Amino acid sequence: MKVYSIAVIAVLVLAWLLLYRNSRPKYQGCREMKMDGLRLQIIAPPMLLLLEKLRVSQRFPIFFFKIQRSVQKISGDKRGGEYTLLFLAEMLSYGWLILIAGSLFSLLLGEDPTVMIFGAFLAVLIPIALARDLHQKVVKRERDIILELPELLNKIVLLVGAGLTVQQAIKRCLERKTGAEQHPLYRELFRMQREWESGYSFHQAMEGVSKRLGVQEVSAFVTSVLLNYRRGGNDFVLALMDLSHILWERRKAVSKTLGEQASSKLVFPMLMLFLIIVVMVGAPALMIMEL
Repeated sequence: MKVYSIAVIAVLVLAWLLLYRNSRPKYQGCREMKMDGLRLQIIAPPMLLLLEKLRVSQRFPIFFFKIQRSVQKISGDKRGGEYTLLFLAEMLSYGWLILIAGSLFSLLLGEDPTVMIFGAFLAVLIPIALARDLHQKVVKRERDIILELPELLNKIVLLVGAGLTVQQAIKRCLERKTGAEQHPLYRELFRMQREWESGYSFHQAMEGVSKRLGVQEVSAFVTSVLLNYRRGGNDFVLALMDLSHILWERRKAVSKTLGEQASSKLVFPMLMLFLIIVVMVGAPALMIMEL
């Protein structure tokens, strides 16, 4: 067993060093790429070279597309393919390190193969958990956008009804949200404002928001604005009010789902609390009966 552990460690370490030597000149810039959740960019070049040699995007197109779609929603549409490869390299890096650690602990503990088997299990489980965590971040991002969009739309309707143009109404709303740039919706709206102030047309800037956010409700909002903002007047306000009603219903559905999830999470703690109370109340009664 010791020989097997030493062989596994030697193969993994030597393979990583060989990949690192060949990949360092080509993937040196990956250390400067930043994305939420990535922590191992410094050792990513060998895994990036391995992904290139394995042609993952061609051999597993469905899996690659799902990861890429989630990564693009988190990091933006630019360089989405590069960030996808970097995230896959992160998954492989965790698996690689866990395999080495499992083999090392198995070597230190002697003949027990359980540690190596457990390490191999974690080497598969951790990358799956990273992919699941990415999906959960995308779901949370979409949920935050859906919860915030109806309030923004209500403010725009009021300001447009008071006589402002759509651009002026959006700008006025953003002025009151200067500290909310971390919110995914407002981050893209601030970017949209900078774009139209630097020369982009309002139509191009709005379409860019819809494309980058990739949320159905935002696409409906952008489409409604672009179809009606030139008409102005009551027709435009009525169109936004109809959309606002739809978005509020969607927000109610999301809030209801969140409430149900919160209730389901409380079931186990409440059950444990009930059992503790039963023991606390029942134990003295049983002791008295025995006496």
